[in-house]
Parts: sequence; structure tokens; C-alpha cells
Amino acid sequence: MRRVLPSLTALQFFESSARHLSFTRAAEELNVTQSAISRQIRALEEYLGRDLFRRVKKRLKLTAAGEAYAAQVRDLLDRAEAATFRSWPIPMRAGC
Repeated sequence: MRRVLPSLTALQFFESSARHLSFTRAAEELNVTQSAISRQIRALEEYLGRDLFRRVKKRLKLTAAGEAYAAQVRDLLDRAEAATFRSWPIPMRAGC
């Protein structure tokens, strides 16, 4: 069965942007351009059919839908990361 999911990249970009409330800071954290972050967020918003951020005077604010989705995406990424760490044969630290 094929799952109906946005890309992992879009979810990672969204989670970082939501945490920082900044596409620029998310781009710095993920070592990509601000434009790449912006394009992925726009594509994710189109995929979901709703705005996740409000852009107010060059500042980002999460919409109510964005806040709810950010919490769920953060939990999903945390669980995926933990499952990955558990699957490695040798204990490794995050960021390795």
C-alpha cells in the first residue's frame, strides 16, 4: 500500500522553520538556502491545502493549523530518529 505523505525533506524543513519561526535560521541549521526552505514550505502548504505560517512584516507566525501540525511532525521526526538510532549495531550519538 502506498502511503500518502509529503516528502521527508519538506517535513524537516517545516519542523525547523516552525521551531525557529524563521526560514533564514532554518536554512542555516539545515545548510541549504532560504529559497529552498521557502519553496518546500510553499509546496507543503499547497499539498495540505492550508497555510501553516502567516507572514507578518517579514516575520513568521504559525497559524493554528501550523502549530498543531508542527507538534505532530516534531513527534514523528523524534520517533523516526529514535528508531534509526535503535537499529544501528553500534551505539552512536546524535549528529554523527
